[in-house]
Amino acid sequence: MDSKEVMAQGGIERIGLQGSFLKFALPNGEKVILEREIPEHTVGIEFVLETLTGEKYGCISSLDDITAVGHRVVHGGEKFNSSVLITQDVVDQMVQCSELAPLHNPANLKGIYTISKLLPNVPQVGVFDTAFHQTMPDYAYMYPLPYEMYTKYGVRRYGFHGTSHRYVSARACEFLGVKPEGQRIITCHIGNGGSITAVKDGKSIDTSMGLTPVEGLMMGTRVGDIDAGALTFIMEKEGLDATGLSDLVNKKSGVLGIFEVSSDMRELEDAVARGEERAQLAENMYFYRIKKYIGAYAAALGGVDIIVFTGGVGENQATCRAGVCQGLEYMGVKIDEPYNATIRGKETIISTADSKVKVVVIPTDEEFMIASDTMTILK
Repeated sequence: MDSKEVMAQGGIERIGLQGSFLKFALPNGEKVILEREIPEHTVGIEFVLETLTGEKYGCISSLDDITAVGHRVVHGGEKFNSSVLITQDVVDQMVQCSELAPLHNPANLKGIYTISKLLPNVPQVGVFDTAFHQTMPDYAYMYPLPYEMYTKYGVRRYGFHGTSHRYVSARACEFLGVKPEGQRIITCHIGNGGSITAVKDGKSIDTSMGLTPVEGLMMGTRVGDIDAGALTFIMEKEGLDATGLSDLVNKKSGVLGIFEVSSDMRELEDAVARGEERAQLAENMYFYRIKKYIGAYAAALGGVDIIVFTGGVGENQATCRAGVCQGLEYMGVKIDEPYNATIRGKETIISTADSKVKVVVIPTDEEFMIASDTMTILK
């Protein structure tokens, strides 16, 4: 990887469902969708490799051109505080972490197993979503539950989106021409799933997601912070078991739960513009949670120098950035509203020249971080 040129970019959607497809972009920006029945991840990876080496859309002549494979792994528990070369021992430890991320880690492992089978001599690197947050102090990551819940089951806060928070916090400093040391940064990764991280001297000191990605902000379908007593009350009233409750807080809550039409922020924004009351409530709740975390993390950091917006919503939705920053003037936050309204997915400063806090939009690039870590480890 001598240059940062992207030769191919894409992904498979609807694995195991009807209408599954591979979607990717050509070098000229044109989008291509190839439909195929993809019952599970192994078939999907084989399809990707077949396309990469194919005559019509391929960008490499054969699988021999692949010298390394980097994997995003959602949960590394306390075992991994940085990206690692994948060995059998690493795989065994990832299997142990699967209990903490049953929806994600098994799928990540399928990717590793498939590459091991198809490209047995190619080294693989694991890049963990939780690794960046391993610098959190114990008083920030522990829950005030009986201590044995931690020693027996590893129940503590781990945080997620770490690869994104690591990238945008470092890139913001690079973009602004400052060193990470001495900077107090709040990174807001806002998308269908969202989290906020307090970064001091380039290290994560707190983050909004917890043991699982359900804690923290109001999200597309996830509830975010909620009184645990409300959950036991609902379980009793609705006759829910643990699976039913998990379904409620992961898939039926958040924006979808309040708006009741969709979890898509673009649809919500359109409904707000039409004056729909429930949409307005959902949007107000969504923005308020983000603003509340920014205030909390400014306190944890002893002030804030830079606020970063990233993720699908953070990068592209001007109304979200404006709504969140409104009322933060007391902290020295002033955004250029007319300019902010023109920004979609572009690296830029949206605060005014006299704002004490720099507010920036930095499109995230987790794929670059995975490629970069893979190259660094193999060197």
